[in-house]
Amino acid sequence: MTRTAAFDCGTNSLRLLIADIDSSGALTEVVREMRIVRLGQGVDETGEFAPEALERTFAVCEEFAELVAEHAPDRQRFVATSASRDVSNRDAFAAGVQQRLGIAPEVIDGAEEAALSFLGATAGIPDAATPRLVMDLGGGSTELVLGESTAGTGYSMNIGCVRLFERHLASDPPTAEQIAALRADVDDAFTEAAQHVDVSAARTLVGVAGTITTVAAAALDLDRYDRAAIHGTRLTRAQVLDTADRLSAMTSDERRALPYMHPGRADVIVAGSHIYARLVELVDDAVSRAGGTLEVRVSESDILDGIALGLAQG
Repeated sequence: MTRTAAFDCGTNSLRLLIADIDSSGALTEVVREMRIVRLGQGVDETGEFAPEALERTFAVCEEFAELVAEHAPDRQRFVATSASRDVSNRDAFAAGVQQRLGIAPEVIDGAEEAALSFLGATAGIPDAATPRLVMDLGGGSTELVLGESTAGTGYSMNIGCVRLFERHLASDPPTAEQIAALRADVDDAFTEAAQHVDVSAARTLVGVAGTITTVAAAALDLDRYDRAAIHGTRLTRAQVLDTADRLSAMTSDERRALPYMHPGRADVIVAGSHIYARLVELVDDAVSRAGGTLEVRVSESDILDGIALGLAQG
């Protein structure tokens, strides 16, 4: 049995998973925590981490350091993704994490992010038909990776809920023109991605990360955020599109009042839901043109689980 501590620091959230993993690869969760830190605040415009974003992130690192000390993992890894690739003051971020947690953050590229997402997502839904296309929709980027039992080809698109929210959605609620501009960005990114990943071969689209699981909670009309109810959910294309439209018709205060909505996600969920909806449309169309049928699934297991599993595998 190996006890691992996995950290996933994205554009919007910082998460920790402490888990025991046996020799067969079975994962038993000990601690799973998520905090919205919005590390990528303004990065798309300024090219650097804002001081207040670093302060929020370091405060959570201090909180998580106490949990790590309490549970004494054998192995640890701190992974940083999209926002951390692009900034000029990355050294200040790395030094702050090292000081508080005693480990250096690893800024991974889109290919490794996609592979870790695939590992975590497919371990969580072993019954999903293959080939599987895993979609990890983050704050700054969205990864697509196609594979059977292991990750095959993947591609990272520079579209995410924080990045496109800041770029396009100035109104509350957003206008139809703003949504159309956002969707045009998604179309452009997907056109490039489809040159690298044969999305038409997919038989299951497995969506992971907070935007997609929150859209699933909205589609299911849950009375609270319930991981067990969300994990493995099958969604139709119409459900995803209708949910995006319903969320975008609300004000941020109305979305914040939804029982399954994390308060820190209420502003960016509209951008995220429309990124997801448009990608579901585009992948489904590609699969249909190739004569296939696509099933849309949602997984609560994601890159965080992939990091933990990878640590146990050495």
